[in-house]
Amino acid sequence: MAVRQDVATQAIDLPRAVLAAERPGFLAVLRNYVALTKPRIIGLLLVTTVPAMILAEQGWPSLWLILLTLVGGTLSAGGANAINCYVDRDIDAIMERTKSRPIPAGLIEPERALLFGMCLGIAGFSVLAITVNMPAALLAAGALLFYVFVYSIWLKRDSSQNIVIGGAAGAIPPVIGWAAVTGSLDWPALVLFGIIFLWTPPHFWALAQRYKDDYASASVPMLPVVSSESETNRQILIYSVILVASSFVLVPVAGMGLLYAVTAAVLGAGFIYYAVRLWRKPSDKASMALFFYSLPYLALLFVMAGVDQFVRF
Repeated sequence: MAVRQDVATQAIDLPRAVLAAERPGFLAVLRNYVALTKPRIIGLLLVTTVPAMILAEQGWPSLWLILLTLVGGTLSAGGANAINCYVDRDIDAIMERTKSRPIPAGLIEPERALLFGMCLGIAGFSVLAITVNMPAALLAAGALLFYVFVYSIWLKRDSSQNIVIGGAAGAIPPVIGWAAVTGSLDWPALVLFGIIFLWTPPHFWALAQRYKDDYASASVPMLPVVSSESETNRQILIYSVILVASSFVLVPVAGMGLLYAVTAAVLGAGFIYYAVRLWRKPSDKASMALFFYSLPYLALLFVMAGVDQFVRF
């Protein structure tokens, strides 16, 4: 009798054991939710926040202020990206580059991803409003709403200029950093905003060139999909030149020194070199070379803007 009961118990427990084996562990679930926030993008945005705070303070701000601003900015940006994953779940399921993201891969239910993003956005606003100041909180909330409603829901699916206008959301972090220190805005903050705003089109179009078939299959009207290769590369070159020129505007506006000026010249020359190479000899290799160069370009330009406040020649 005892043997029969043991067998029956094992039969009942077997499906539970199978389900437990199939159910992802805590760390796997955590990784999936973190993936919704697109941490690589957030990392680059945060790199642009701290130098803006240093420029605003003309020295080191309070470390607590830096930490709280970064925490609030991370939560807000992560919330925007998670909601974007919810909005783009149909597109992501079609594109090879994005179909392994948590929602199209079936790792996270769409409604939970949306709730997660909303909670992060509210948390980010709360942290900034309570521990930093209201201007920084309102700017973060505005960037989230702009990214979700203007870029993700409207422009991305309807306009070839989607990334141009939508890029304004990604250019907000240094403005938030400036407002966190001063409680207001000033011309240097707007110049920093303009640099990222102008950097976004050549950075993203270079990537879109490589994956234009992906975007075409999902009916996303990125510029490389709706325009010729030569026209896209011409636009990339134009924006690259204007970007490099705008980086020098920070010198008189923010009183930058020789270190920043030389850095902007050297990095800018490299950016234009890759843009010209792509324009003259188009290829996937050339477009990805520009894309990968654009990442350290922006990071180093902003880092050296901060360092310039402490090292003057």
